[in-house]
Amino acid sequence: MVALHEKLRVVFLACTVLFGVATASQAAGFPDRALTLVVPFSPGGGHDFTARLLASKLDSYLGQQVIVINKPGADGMIGAQYVARSKPDGYTLVMSSPAETVIAPFLYKNMSYDPGKDLSPVTLVGITPIALIANPSFPPNTVTELVAYVKAHPGTVNYGTPGVGSAQQLAVDWIDRSTGIKMLDVPYKGAGPATLDVLAGQVPLASVGMAPVMPHWKEGKLKVLAIMDNKRLKWLPDVPTASETAGAGAVDVVQWMGLFAPAGTPKAIIDKLNTAFAKVLHDPAVRKTMIGQGVDPVGNSVADFSKYLKQESRKYAALVKESGISAK
Repeated sequence: MVALHEKLRVVFLACTVLFGVATASQAAGFPDRALTLVVPFSPGGGHDFTARLLASKLDSYLGQQVIVINKPGADGMIGAQYVARSKPDGYTLVMSSPAETVIAPFLYKNMSYDPGKDLSPVTLVGITPIALIANPSFPPNTVTELVAYVKAHPGTVNYGTPGVGSAQQLAVDWIDRSTGIKMLDVPYKGAGPATLDVLAGQVPLASVGMAPVMPHWKEGKLKVLAIMDNKRLKWLPDVPTASETAGAGAVDVVQWMGLFAPAGTPKAIIDKLNTAFAKVLHDPAVRKTMIGQGVDPVGNSVADFSKYLKQESRKYAALVKESGISAK
């Protein structure tokens, strides 16, 4: 019996060594073909813009083309699920947001994937403020004026968001609850379509990341009532925060872009991806372009991104509970 145990132990050790050698060999040759970067939202939003910008630069660091595809739907969960179920070899990645990674687990009882178990963090790509935007024809110009307008026109004001339970919806829900008003959320498949409908006057307001707003705001085609940070931004000093509204408490909600690979992707490959994306995100020209579009580039370590995700998860657990928002 002892001899059998010894033989099994030797076999196990041999398999472990062979697996380690195979994994190291796989990582050494990575990548040897094009990569796919999934954006779980429609074209035209901040995630789409950022993904395509980075993809155009990554071939210099990875030696392979990065192809961006959009898989919108189910508040970002369709794209995230697609990657979670992909082969864990580093060739299929997702540029995710808070909605489908740290918020959805508190909204949906039966998700088709578990973000914490089925996706591996690679790096925090960037952060963009959430802006409450309006069509220029909409009378209110500040959140204070908006509160007064909604109270004078109850049940008539709609606003667009990238989806149910998104950080953008939770930010407006905070305004609703703290000021005693109620606006109706109109969910879209991304910030791009929501922004376009505000431009067209289909909805008067939208809560979206600043990235798709910047060019229209600069041209005066949209107005920004406030951002959802708890302090004004250095590069948007004249735009007030929602927290400055009389009678409202502090709110600090941002939209971020995080890179994930399927769980089980070898650490050596995760590290290669992290290094490549960090180099692109610290490129001065890339940083200038991203900041010009309202996105602050990050490109941190896997450990730091994982720590950030835990902090975000705790924050949104409380926000979702307080909001009373539930997914159908």
